[in-house]
Amino acid sequence: MKFGDLFQLSLENLWRTKLRSALTTLGVVIGIGVLVSMVSFGTGVQKNVTQGFLDNDLFTRLEVIPAKINLDDVMSGNIGDIEIPDEDTPPLDDEVVEKIRALPGVEVAFPEIRFPVRLKLGEREARTHLRAMPASMGAFKPFSEIAYGRFFESDGEGSIILSQKLLRNLKINLSDDDAPPPPTGWEPDEEMASLPSDSLIGREVEIFTSVLDQKGLARAFMMGVPPSPSRMPLREETVTLTVVGIQTTPGSFVSDRLQSGVLVPTETANGIPRLGFTSIWEVLGRDADAGGYPSLYVRVGAIQDLEPVREAIEEMGFGVIAIGDQLEEFKEDFLIMDALLGAVGIVALIVASLGIINTMVTSILERTREIGIMKAIGGSETDIRLIFFVEAATVGVLGGIFGLALGWGVTRLANVIANSYIRPAGVAPVDFFYVPVWLILGALAFAVLVSLLAGVYPAMRAARVDPVKALRHD
Repeated sequence: MKFGDLFQLSLENLWRTKLRSALTTLGVVIGIGVLVSMVSFGTGVQKNVTQGFLDNDLFTRLEVIPAKINLDDVMSGNIGDIEIPDEDTPPLDDEVVEKIRALPGVEVAFPEIRFPVRLKLGEREARTHLRAMPASMGAFKPFSEIAYGRFFESDGEGSIILSQKLLRNLKINLSDDDAPPPPTGWEPDEEMASLPSDSLIGREVEIFTSVLDQKGLARAFMMGVPPSPSRMPLREETVTLTVVGIQTTPGSFVSDRLQSGVLVPTETANGIPRLGFTSIWEVLGRDADAGGYPSLYVRVGAIQDLEPVREAIEEMGFGVIAIGDQLEEFKEDFLIMDALLGAVGIVALIVASLGIINTMVTSILERTREIGIMKAIGGSETDIRLIFFVEAATVGVLGGIFGLALGWGVTRLANVIANSYIRPAGVAPVDFFYVPVWLILGALAFAVLVSLLAGVYPAMRAARVDPVKALRHD
């Protein structure tokens, strides 16, 4: 019997029992719909997280510290294995920075300089963190994609780049059409100002830092009253900088630690007076008089350069933290999550397969005489089995196609609802679901496979029907 004849006969048999066939197919539709929506959520989360790391070049970034440290211990909150640098450990000074810059594969390396400041823009003030950034970082993401204005042109210019988060702390909302909406509850605030981004570019801001008042400290000791930690003699220094750019928060699940409240060119930041230590590595490290930096930032040209550069730096006696080391662990976690989510859809398909078996067995009882006639006119057991296999496969194909449509519709609706909750919080829209080609083809193949397996018993039972008894069946 030709396949075309088998397919036509299967469709006619399914059409004769439209309601039963529709309900059976609906079970497969729901199973595939659940499977697709669940797995697409897992792949969507994986895509967003991975893309966020790639967009911020986290897989090509290294942090060099003067201590041996296990990143897994840091992630779990266990810092007991940190080795405090001894006197023989070389400091992270300018000489080390130049050596690292000369390593093959290194694109840029610079000291990590980050300290708290008070910023004043007009009459508005906010406390934030300032981070020094060389102008060469403007060639790399995310700093190559400044939302408004530009990046630094030189390391010594008196400029500053503000973040979207800082503007909200200043209660300034960008009124540009492409600007993210303000968080819920801020719009009714009477102090909230709505300004276009071009009105901020070129504005001057004042940066206030705290420094130790040596005269006040000496005066306190001369009076015989040593200052307590809560009443240290401090004074403020002021530096005026010009706004050249505004960096908005990236729309991803990845929080970029490099995006401080404000960015300032490296030489300009070095000229801003401030207190000494601002990092745990400075506390754990050697005396400040040694002239070392708390940590260094290193960016390599490609992911494959990461391991050779890290090994070379570790041979110098320094510790290295690389987020790229966690890539394989991330993949394993996502694989487990996809398996757990897919298991829900598989359970639904197993239930649907029971419906297919029930439909086929019932069809055998109703078509016993028909099967006997087919055998009497020369139909073989193989032909009978193929008829029921094709019917089961047809249910699987139809269920898979409509199940894909159902899953896609559910994911679109869920995505709209999810974004309606996060947009008022000032977060850019995120596509939480991702349906790759392999998921589409895999869902169709799985639906057909489950249907065929469900049709094995009915097909074998139909092929064993005795034609003599079948012809006598009423």
